[in-house]
Amino acid sequence: MTFEETYLNDNILDALYDMHFEEMTPIQEKCIPQILDGHDVLGVAQTGTGKTAAYLLPILSMIDDGNYPEDAINCIVMAPTRELAQQIDQAMEGFAYYMPKVSSIAVYGGNDGGRFDQELKSLRGGAPVVIATPGRLLSHLKVGNLNLARTSFFVLDEADRMLDMGFVDDIMQITKLLPQDCQKVMFSATMPSKVRELAVSLLHNPVEVKLKVSRPADKILQQAYVCYDPQKLKIIDHLFKNGDLKRVIIFCGKKDRVKDIDRQLRRLKINCAPMHSDLSQAERDDVMYRFKAGMVDVLVATDIVARGIDIDDIRIVINFDVPHDAEDYVHRIGRTARADRDGQAITFVNDRDVQRFRQIEQFLGKEVEKLALPEGMGEGPEYKAAPAGKSGGGRRRSGGRHRGGHGRGRKDKGRDGKKKSDKV
Repeated sequence: MTFEETYLNDNILDALYDMHFEEMTPIQEKCIPQILDGHDVLGVAQTGTGKTAAYLLPILSMIDDGNYPEDAINCIVMAPTRELAQQIDQAMEGFAYYMPKVSSIAVYGGNDGGRFDQELKSLRGGAPVVIATPGRLLSHLKVGNLNLARTSFFVLDEADRMLDMGFVDDIMQITKLLPQDCQKVMFSATMPSKVRELAVSLLHNPVEVKLKVSRPADKILQQAYVCYDPQKLKIIDHLFKNGDLKRVIIFCGKKDRVKDIDRQLRRLKINCAPMHSDLSQAERDDVMYRFKAGMVDVLVATDIVARGIDIDDIRIVINFDVPHDAEDYVHRIGRTARADRDGQAITFVNDRDVQRFRQIEQFLGKEVEKLALPEGMGEGPEYKAAPAGKSGGGRRRSGGRHRGGHGRGRKDKGRDGKKKSDKV
């Protein structure tokens, strides 16, 4: 289905033409008409499916068509992190290119007083769309810098991450200030019980759109080591000694584990930095800047960076522990093999995680290659592969020698286009 087959207004369609966007992604095809028709929407879709456009396009189209107060904040978009808020704001600039009266401001914490004053000036000058992190928006609300009494649209993006980061109380405080007839849209990559409870409390008779989690890209080389916990760091040390490894993310399930692994990798002279929720926004910004700039080779992180952050040149993702489910696994390893690059994903499977990893293999529809432990490291635990017909294989122990490593002729604006493959 094409964007022209919807009733998005001409200004939106012209912007999409310039950006070479023609065909809608499945999440856009299912959500855009429902939002245009005024329904609350609960969308469940993983990163990279085009969900930002799925809510921004219909909302911007309706605001641009008029009948909304020019001196009010018409739309609030909540994002869990500064980085995601910035990405949404950048997408907004492209989509609203032919809408001079529809502007946005990104409001987020982790900055000095100068940034807060700039935000205040923009808010008082009138900003139809505010893209904000919860804490910063609450700070402005508490000192009376903005009023949500006439807000028409509220979007909660990456709700699962919001809850993981402890923002539920902030979200509830903010939503209590919205008018009852405010149209709400909520997106989440996963739908655990806490997210479902939040949706029930916030949304009114929502249309639910859920996309199946896509399997990882074929160009990701997926491998695993079946090993005991004490062997994991030794394997990492072996990998780094046998290759000039850079642009690596090591994922851990808990922040305390991240801190510990970061310390131990530093002792091994590995150029690394930690990323977890205990860091301040300024500290996280600094880590991400240094990692993107190549000043840090390895990012040791919780799932806080598994979704929503665009880093295109990650070479290897290492799962220090097996993710809780297939969705988390896909999100993690989806950080590599982006922008037509190849990538590698290595998972450490200990004796307690064998069954969980077998379930991931069943979702993948194949058995992940098991690498032999490096020489001299001894044997790993027994791995009982899934029954034949699901992921095949037999019984094995890890040990021995390591084996690897968009035409529309509407207006001629002369704006630079973007690649069709860009999804926001």
